[in-house]
Amino acid sequence: MTIFESKTNINKSVNEVYQFLADMNNHQQLMPENIVNWTSTPDEARFDIQNMGKLALKIDRRMENTEINIIPSEKPPFDLQLNWKLADAGTHTEVLLTIAADLNMMMKMLASGPLQKLTDHEVQSLAEVLG
Repeated sequence: MTIFESKTNINKSVNEVYQFLADMNNHQQLMPENIVNWTSTPDEARFDIQNMGKLALKIDRRMENTEINIIPSEKPPFDLQLNWKLADAGTHTEVLLTIAADLNMMMKMLASGPLQKLTDHEVQSLAEVLG
């Protein structure tokens, strides 16, 4: 698995951050502009990545105020997993997003840059939305 990580601190309680991330409807606000045709429920999201394809994700596990694990709900081009980890740091919440992707050598060359950008974009957008 290839790992992509990004972290930030958010000046909100861990519960506020968790409640936002635990609802897939909110994740649209975190996505870059090339994500279109978004539909979602609290547990699942479907969208198109312009010039790349479709993706359907669902929340696999919620651990209150500490972790949200998101996996594909339909067969993706490669296996991947998104994991949000939250830590209460008193005056703020420490947030870490990890995307783990099972990439062969060719896919690694093509997808590593976009996946790291996605990871950074989601974390930065979360900080802006909840800021």
